Amino acid sequence: MPLVGSIIKRAFQLGVKLQRNRLNPREYQVKTLRRLLKKSSKTAFGQYFDFKNILKSTDLLAQFQQNVPFHDYDTIYEKWWHRALSQESDISWKGKVKYFALSSGTSGAPSKHIPVTEDMIRSIRKAGVKMFFCLTQYDVDTSLYAKDMMMLGGCTDLEEKDGFFVGDLSGINASRRPFWLRRTYKPGGDISKINNWDDRIEEIVKNAPNWDIGFIMGIPAWNQLMMERIIEHYQLETIHDIWPNLKVFVHGGVAFQPYRKSFERLMGKPMLYMDTYLASEGFVAFQTRPDTTAMAMILNNGIFFEFIPFNEEYFEDGMLKGQPQALMIDEVVEGVDYALVMSTNAGAWRYLIGDVVRFVDKSKHEIVITGRTKHFLSICGEHLSVDNMNRAIQKVEEDLDCLIQEFTVSGIEKGTFFAHKWYIGMKQQTVDADKVKERLDFHLKKVNDDYATERSAVLDIEVEIVPSALFYKWQESRGKIGGQNKFPRVMKSERFNDWEAFVKDCSIEK
Repeated sequence: MPLVGSIIKRAFQLGVKLQRNRLNPREYQVKTLRRLLKKSSKTAFGQYFDFKNILKSTDLLAQFQQNVPFHDYDTIYEKWWHRALSQESDISWKGKVKYFALSSGTSGAPSKHIPVTEDMIRSIRKAGVKMFFCLTQYDVDTSLYAKDMMMLGGCTDLEEKDGFFVGDLSGINASRRPFWLRRTYKPGGDISKINNWDDRIEEIVKNAPNWDIGFIMGIPAWNQLMMERIIEHYQLETIHDIWPNLKVFVHGGVAFQPYRKSFERLMGKPMLYMDTYLASEGFVAFQTRPDTTAMAMILNNGIFFEFIPFNEEYFEDGMLKGQPQALMIDEVVEGVDYALVMSTNAGAWRYLIGDVVRFVDKSKHEIVITGRTKHFLSICGEHLSVDNMNRAIQKVEEDLDCLIQEFTVSGIEKGTFFAHKWYIGMKQQTVDADKVKERLDFHLKKVNDDYATERSAVLDIEVEIVPSALFYKWQESRGKIGGQNKFPRVMKSERFNDWEAFVKDCSIEK
């Protein structure tokens, strides 16, 4: 196996050299847009918005932005994607769509059906290979490249409809895994088809001693639960007692910072962490080097990106106002929050994915995700982002030497004023809620001046500590456990009322 690992590493190193510095970011993106327009010019969408004339224009980008409006999920589904779901051909991308990814994001809304075309599946595979190219930038032994990969995603036994399949994107990808990955892929095809989460984890626990895992991949919360079950079942100190060669955790879906401390308590050896940005709409970015936590955007892989400054001029209550001028990759400014807009080889066109990103290194086109367009908490002008929350939670853990595994917050009315009501999830309550409240409030004031101003006048804060298991039970009760499902960091009032009733009912049951 060392020879196999050495060969794979040399291939990855060659791949890194071949893809360096061919074009600048803008050129990559203009070429990508041109390819997308050509491929879909004869579709219903392409004919309606006159892609053929856009392609003839001397200013391709300006003509594209003038002709094609922005879309959110509701508008593009109602006008176009519902026809693709009905198995009409050539709607917003060439051919019929065989797969649809079910996605509700973290809003708790009914599942969206996001088209996943054959071209998109190929792009995701290509991005995955590029991501592993970048492991050569890390200090890892060549033998690691031949180790097993635990990919804890959605069920691969997809639901078959009238001529198409639906499921979690990670399940779709795993069901279509390339041949070269099949030998090292774990938990394997049979276990991955088990739909029930607990049954699937039980089979993983049974088989864990038979595998030599070097990589684990997926949402932090579900991987943490898996490892806790394995450690508990075999009475181990750490996961490295059963998987001694485990070295890399490829994570995504949510910010890793709030999970890191509790995650590392399960480890017996140092780990390498690689952040990824794989949305249901496409593979957007991944971490390419060890000296940053930012992710480099993938600019030549079937997705054209635009960026709208996320501010009160262009957005109200998370919704876009009008048709503002979007920026290209070379026009963005570091440190500014942007709503991400995508046109893709799955038939999304000027589609607001709902995420907000910030460039931290424009020269390397590296970003961090700072939140969702609808998940900024601002009930009286405090403009608190999920990024602010994650950073403050991490500081609270450091201050109080505690492990916060989950959290959610909502804005509530409190008398004639307002308050942020926090639910903090801990496996064991090791610290008083008032202490958590004091440190959380302190750090939120430090990272957000608007929050500090409102706290001095009209805004209060409440904190309740609950078992972290409640968060997972809530997900399970809504059929949102495992795969790419995430617990919402910010809840709207109606959903928050449901959550509080759920927490109360669970307390009464005890």
